[in-house]
Amino acid sequence: MSTLADARAIVTGAAGGIGAALAAELISRSATVVLADLSETVTDTAAELGTGAHSWVGDVSAVAGIDELIAFADDRLGGVDMYFANAGIIGPPDLGSSDADWDTVIDVNLRAHIRAAQALIPRWKEAGAGHFVATASAAGLLTQIGSAAYSVTKHASVGFAEWLSLTYRDDGIRASVICPMGVDTDLLRAAGSSGPAQSAVTEAATVLTPAAVATIALDAVEAEQFLILPHPEVLDMYRMKGSDYDRWLKGMSRYQNRLNEQNRLNEETTHAGND
Repeated sequence: MSTLADARAIVTGAAGGIGAALAAELISRSATVVLADLSETVTDTAAELGTGAHSWVGDVSAVAGIDELIAFADDRLGGVDMYFANAGIIGPPDLGSSDADWDTVIDVNLRAHIRAAQALIPRWKEAGAGHFVATASAAGLLTQIGSAAYSVTKHASVGFAEWLSLTYRDDGIRASVICPMGVDTDLLRAAGSSGPAQSAVTEAATVLTPAAVATIALDAVEAEQFLILPHPEVLDMYRMKGSDYDRWLKGMSRYQNRLNEQNRLNEETTHAGND
């Protein structure tokens, strides 16, 4: 029997993509789940999963929203044993153009994690158990060509999960962070169908389905593994980066230049075809 049987979980960003897949896999392992999302389509996603799945619509990046979500889960599930901080956005390209651009992506990709932990850690310490699972990205270990905000917030997400893991381990609390490369989701497509940001992801490794990521992630969660790499090659890249940072930066700069040139040529071909 799965160690997740009877676990009570919240999954954010669960209307589709990795979040919906995590919820489905949790249900298949006999957990009960609240699927949370800003999109009302999360109601349909939960309904398709049947008994054990509940939906909540609201803003999981705001303190008030998180408090309401946890209260809803307490009412429907009788408590919260696991929190999957999965909601995320790509953010603005390059450096962004305003503080508002950055505030939004920081709220969703980082502060949402902090605020959920602030609400849950005290009760988990008292209970002597709990598991916080963050969906970050390989960009949180490496970088994201074309988006400073995405790269910075995903690094911060990894750092926060790491801090939770070491700080509360002796209290019986576990933390994990999922760091995939390309996954076939709306977030990947939001990076631009033909731009260098998306090419950097799709060229580096196989694009996985959300279901494949969810299976790998929950196997690792059951094993109480901290760093979850659905694309194993990310570990080699991470080791290479750490072994010679300057060499890695120079190589990434060359790679970025190649992608930019490739994107320029693609745009010229497209424009020529439209003339």
